[in-house]
Amino acid sequence: MRIPKIKIPKKYLKIGAWILGVFLIVSVALGAVAYSKREALLKKMVAKAIAKADKDYGLEVKIGSAGFTGLSTVKMTAISVVPKDRDTLSNIGEMSIGVKLFPLIFGNVKLSEVELSDGFVSVVVRDSTTNIDFILKRKKKDSTENTRKANLPEIANNILNQVLYKIPDDMNVKNLVFKFNDHDTSKLSFATTATIDGGDLKSTINVNNGESTWHIDGLVKPGRKQLSFTAYADGKKLELPYLNNKLHAKLSFDTLQTELKDAGYSGDDYKISGSWSVKNMLINQARLASNDIIVQSAKLDADVLVGPNFVALDSSSTAYLKNAEIHPYVKYTLGKNKIYELKLNANEQDAQGVLDAFPQGLFESLDGLKVQGKVKYNLNFYLDTAIPDSVRFSSTLTPVNFKILKWGKTNLQKINSPFVYTPYEYGKPMRDITIGPSNPNFTPLSAISKNFINAVLTAEDPSFYTHNGFVEESIRKSIAVNYKEKKFKRGGSTISMQLVKNVYLSRQKTLARKAEEILIVWLIEHNHLVSKQRMLEVYFNIMELGQNIYGIGEASRYYFGKKPADLTIGDGLFLASIVPKPKASMYKFMADGSLKPYMYNYFRFMGNIMARRGLVPGDTSGYGFYNVRLREGLRQYLAPDTAVVDTTAFDDDDEDGMPPVIMQDKNKNLFDRIFGGAKKDTAIVKPADTTKSKKELRQERREQRRKERELEGGE
Repeated sequence: MRIPKIKIPKKYLKIGAWILGVFLIVSVALGAVAYSKREALLKKMVAKAIAKADKDYGLEVKIGSAGFTGLSTVKMTAISVVPKDRDTLSNIGEMSIGVKLFPLIFGNVKLSEVELSDGFVSVVVRDSTTNIDFILKRKKKDSTENTRKANLPEIANNILNQVLYKIPDDMNVKNLVFKFNDHDTSKLSFATTATIDGGDLKSTINVNNGESTWHIDGLVKPGRKQLSFTAYADGKKLELPYLNNKLHAKLSFDTLQTELKDAGYSGDDYKISGSWSVKNMLINQARLASNDIIVQSAKLDADVLVGPNFVALDSSSTAYLKNAEIHPYVKYTLGKNKIYELKLNANEQDAQGVLDAFPQGLFESLDGLKVQGKVKYNLNFYLDTAIPDSVRFSSTLTPVNFKILKWGKTNLQKINSPFVYTPYEYGKPMRDITIGPSNPNFTPLSAISKNFINAVLTAEDPSFYTHNGFVEESIRKSIAVNYKEKKFKRGGSTISMQLVKNVYLSRQKTLARKAEEILIVWLIEHNHLVSKQRMLEVYFNIMELGQNIYGIGEASRYYFGKKPADLTIGDGLFLASIVPKPKASMYKFMADGSLKPYMYNYFRFMGNIMARRGLVPGDTSGYGFYNVRLREGLRQYLAPDTAVVDTTAFDDDDEDGMPPVIMQDKNKNLFDRIFGGAKKDTAIVKPADTTKSKKELRQERREQRRKERELEGGE
């Protein structure tokens, strides 16, 4: 194919040549004038910048000397920056900065070279102030103005460009120390030497005067919007000492890599493509797990979208844990009503590969577990803060020809046979309880009254026999309630989850333990390792139903002097009512052993539900409320009817003021049962302070618990 020739008249060529010539002559003339006046212009610019820093930010900026050393390179010495009434922020001995001339014509300041030596940047936190709070205040003021005038894609583009423009083509930094001082309790210093030569970045960072030596190396091409960095330490893991010392956490890794691959507009959105990866990352934090968690290999290939009113991690992103992969989608929509979205999609992949990909130390009870087959996973979460009750939640882990070949550290079928259960209080074992016929308190499911079974299932897990370990609707409602209350008020645990938590796992309240609980429940339910009947039987024989009262066998005899088979509708409803707060059970009774009047509404509410489901006959007299009587031997421990007791003040960790409990434990002799043995199965009641009223003592206990919760939250 031949391209046709375009003929341009000679007169137009002459006109174009004249215009270009005039432009060049004017540019040279202006450049010559600017060159001759550049020192004076520089002084004016420096003075203007110092005045602006003082006026807008309250900064005292001093520069010993400033002058040109080349066509576009400025050299400054003795530079100091001190915020008003704050510690010195920065002090630089000598600095040279060169800019690119062509971008400067269009108003863009792009650095071509930077040389810096003998200086420091120091961030100091004291009380509620820092020496960089001037930046935060300015940003807060500007943000309200900018959001009205510019949309998020423009802001993202401008911020990224400003960052890239500040990265020079060539750089030589010597003895620049970055310091951080947090209330004089935690200090950091990073003495840095770094070079950029033709895009190759090399750096050496001396941490805390020889504590360790870090390196950040990589490739820098800001003009192409491409950056690549690798961080590592000499002869050891790269650790973050601030987290270790200040936040009671530990974080370290062999190498950390990050890469900016591309950035630019994609339609109306601004798209940033990059990746982050880590090798042998160690995490230790008490709320996460009680032990070290090691992530051997993790990577995220991410496409971040910034829209007019949202920020999102696009579903084209892929997260890798060793050989397992998952596609995340995260979106945060700004506005008067914020919207949170999360989707996770893992395509069908090898189940053993997924199991091996889990971080070491995360699921201790499953160490060594061998499986075959494949699995796939999908999660969908959507919350509009304007209508939290409409929150959407679904989570599905689907097995494909899945089979367990070998048990790991824990045999998940152990509860199919008699076993020993050890309940814990305050992290300490209470006593060993045999769940089997050798224990006289053990009660088979067939020997438990339907009144109790139906009451507990109705209150705790109505769909126990039909669900596979999880009830999405219950979890969804819990999310809505907890969001509206701004605290964890309602849980979404099923009986399956409570059973796994108590039998297979430690009682530590950590995120890792919760994740392990969910996985074990799935393994048991989807592989039918334990029948529903056996799960319910074990649950009824280990559930806490009072202070040091475990199982329906102990509870029915303790409260009513009955066998579990003889429990009435009223007895069953009472026992179901104390499951959430079993230690407060005795405070529900009057001095004569009858239930307090406020319990009547609970009986009517639960009884009506059970009647509608055909579990009990309709009863207009309160479903046995008036027939419930505490056995006479326990009534001596009840508070007088005139005493006002706030039962909501008793949580699962409160043991003060409760009556002593004498258990029918086969492993104890008569002397131990009456007076208590070495295992201390009976609760110890602290002697009352006769100088204070019961109300004052209760208030003191509540105040002490409040202070402890505040201290835990502060940590």
